[in-house]
Amino acid sequence: MKKPIVLVPACSKMLGLHPFNAVGKKYLDAVAQVADCQPLLIPVLGDTPDLDALLDLADGVMLTGSPSNVHPSHFDQPVRNPDLPLDPARDAVTLPLARRAIERGVPMFAVCRGFQEINVALGGTLHQAVHEVAGFNDHREDKTASLDVQYGEAHPVTLSGALADIVGATRVGVNSVHGQGVDRLADGLIAEAVADDGLVEAFRVAGAPAFAMAVQWHPEWKAAENPVSVKIFNAFGDACRQRAQARSAG
Repeated sequence: MKKPIVLVPACSKMLGLHPFNAVGKKYLDAVAQVADCQPLLIPVLGDTPDLDALLDLADGVMLTGSPSNVHPSHFDQPVRNPDLPLDPARDAVTLPLARRAIERGVPMFAVCRGFQEINVALGGTLHQAVHEVAGFNDHREDKTASLDVQYGEAHPVTLSGALADIVGATRVGVNSVHGQGVDRLADGLIAEAVADDGLVEAFRVAGAPAFAMAVQWHPEWKAAENPVSVKIFNAFGDACRQRAQARSAG
């Protein structure tokens, strides 16, 4: 059997004076090596592509993290900090893609920015600066530290529901590399992990016909060495394989 195809939308990025589409290698490695699927990069060109044509090719969708944030106009807020990077070209792909993937029952897994994208795509809102909101901790990394420290275990989360079943635990330690986070969870999303300060760290799409889950932390970081990450990516890969088998049988 051929490996399931997982669509991975890119980010728009300037390298020198030239615009590029880029995806972090760690996400592609996790899809290819841990979920055992074939990643297929989707370019972001500033408008919404033919989503059904793309999803006709796909057995899964992976929405990655990124240095950029979802443009706050998508949840009716002004830009709080103009120094933080935005990527409207990516928004034009990922927000409608998330909605259409759910409608069509295409398995979807999202990380960090992708987690925030699904919430916004379905009508939720974000805190643009979690560390400035009373009652929440600072969830940002120390950018002066090594990557192993930045992506090292930062705090515990309490798991529930399907995610707890996948991981086989109700309490795990996760990394924390984000300044934004969920404010109002969209209707139809069910929180499946919460930090000790109450911030939502994972959710699933209620009633979705296939795997549709997102986490705020970065399970892709050295995923093959992390038992929790392995279980999550295996579950996503299994869902993609189920779709691939159904498509080939149909």
